[in-house]
Amino acid sequence: MQRHTTAALTASVLVAVSMVLAAPTSGADLVTHCVGSGGAVTVPGDLLVPAGESCTLDGTTVTGTVRVASGSNLVVTGGTFRGQVQVALDGYLDATDTTVDGQIVLAPGGFGLFLRDSRTGAVTLQPKGDTGIEGFLFVDDSTIAGDVTSAVGEFSLIGVEVTGNLGTDGAYYTDLIDSFVDGTLSVRNNATGSVVCGSAVHGTAAFSANRGGIQLGPNGNLDSCASGGYFARDVTIANTTGRTVVDDNIINGRLVLTANTPTAEVAANNRIRGGITGDHTTPATARAATTTPRTHDTPRAEDRRTAAVQAAAEAGRARL
Repeated sequence: MQRHTTAALTASVLVAVSMVLAAPTSGADLVTHCVGSGGAVTVPGDLLVPAGESCTLDGTTVTGTVRVASGSNLVVTGGTFRGQVQVALDGYLDATDTTVDGQIVLAPGGFGLFLRDSRTGAVTLQPKGDTGIEGFLFVDDSTIAGDVTSAVGEFSLIGVEVTGNLGTDGAYYTDLIDSFVDGTLSVRNNATGSVVCGSAVHGTAAFSANRGGIQLGPNGNLDSCASGGYFARDVTIANTTGRTVVDDNIINGRLVLTANTPTAEVAANNRIRGGITGDHTTPATARAATTTPRTHDTPRAEDRRTAAVQAAAEAGRARL
């Protein structure tokens, strides 16, 4: 009798142990799929917008990672994401009044990111590679707590604070309007140049091998902005193809100009504490801007957003 009891107990223990070992860690593999519209609920674990689908969220909290799969859309208002956001090939993220504690990454060939009145961690746009899709980053009236890096497409910050470094290499353009960069600014190999107006850069600023020109302040031919900027350290502009204009800025360091074609124009109203190094001209009078404000292709983003909202509404209530 004792032998049978011992055997039974041994078998029970083995079953219990095997169940414990086989059981997943709580929440480790918990992924909620979002297709349709979701409201003010808390999603434990990760959230996935499946490939080709659309999801809209209003007041939703996600405790894990948010993934926007290939060809899918996520439009969020008043959201709180405790982890990072990953946007895949041809994926689109549109966030308003939203907090993202982690970083946001747009994968090669991602459609783009549009952030308004939001606060996020670091933002990275990876090169398009051979996908043929030029992504974009449009950010308005937001804070990015970390570095911002882009190697693709249109790049526009308006009324934005970046607490880290900002760098683009191979973007279509890089424009900063009424924005603040706490770290360094690096703009390289942009196809249609860069505009920095009404903005402040706390670290060094370097513009290298850009086409289409560089405009720091007003009176350039890229944008009809009204005010110059503040640069706390050295500013370097080198190997630019296209008009370079430096107008109405305060530069606490040096202005270094090298091999720009045509020769850079530096207006007399700049206050450059460290002096100017390199070839430059000083126009006798400020020349009026020759073009209208640069056009950012926000309709492309707005059209995608409109289609995503419609698709989510047609899909009905998401099972969150």
